[in-house]
Parts: sequence; structure tokens; C-alpha cells
Amino acid sequence: MADQEGYRVPDVCRVVGITYRQLDYWARTGLVTPSVRDAGGSGTQRLYSFQDLLVLKTIKQLLDTGISLQKVRPAIEYLREEGRPLSGVTLMSDGRRIFLCESSDQVFDLLQRGQGVFGIALDRVQSDLERSVRKERGARATARAGGT
Repeated sequence: MADQEGYRVPDVCRVVGITYRQLDYWARTGLVTPSVRDAGGSGTQRLYSFQDLLVLKTIKQLLDTGISLQKVRPAIEYLREEGRPLSGVTLMSDGRRIFLCESSDQVFDLLQRGQGVFGIALDRVQSDLERSVRKERGARATARAGGT
């Protein structure tokens, strides 16, 4: 589900489940910058792509599991540098490190060593995010229809 116009900051915050302060900080520090349009001074709005939303939602989920932003940042930077699409990727963590898992053998090996891990299947994050975006658009359309 792609939106050529991009997603505005209030919509991004609502759909991803983060605060404006988090989004602003992550943009200013280069963790996730809006790829459609960055803020260009007073009166211009940042516009984020769906892929940006997917990265933001991934960061949010990693933070929600207790991983610190200091550990999330290099993981996201690595994925960006490698040019890996996030769909089809599962991230795992033992609470100290974040692992990229691309096959069931890797998951099995991690669990065999007795490490407690969690997984975030980014395909599922993407489909959940698509549902949230559709719901948000429907709510906006309904609000506009009711106001005219």
C-alpha cells in the first residue's frame, strides 16, 4: 500500500504509536528521516513514505520489548546499509543483542543454545501497519464526509 503523497506527522504518530517528540528526535538525529519530504523551514511539513512507517514501527516494537535506543540504532543502520527490504525479515533478541534471522535453521540454532529470544516478523508488522493506515484513511474520509 503506497501513498505517493506521503504521510503527515500526526498520522505517522497515530499509526505507529509514537509521540511527536520521539518522531522529531529520530528525524533530527538521522535515525529515520522522511523520504518523501523533509521539513524545509517554517510552514513545511515532513512527509513519510510507507517504508519509513515500517522502519518506525519496527523501532517502536524493539523499544517496546525493552531494547534500548542505543542498541536499536546500529541494527537499523545495518539494515539500511545492507539495503535489505524489511519484509521477509525476522528480528530476534536476547535482550542484549539483536539478531537478523532469515531461515528456520538460524532460529533453531539460537534456541538450542538456551538463549531467551523474541521474534518480530516484519511481514506481520507491515500487514498490521497497512491495516492501521487503511483504518486511519477511512476515519478521515468519514470525518470529512460528515463535515460537508
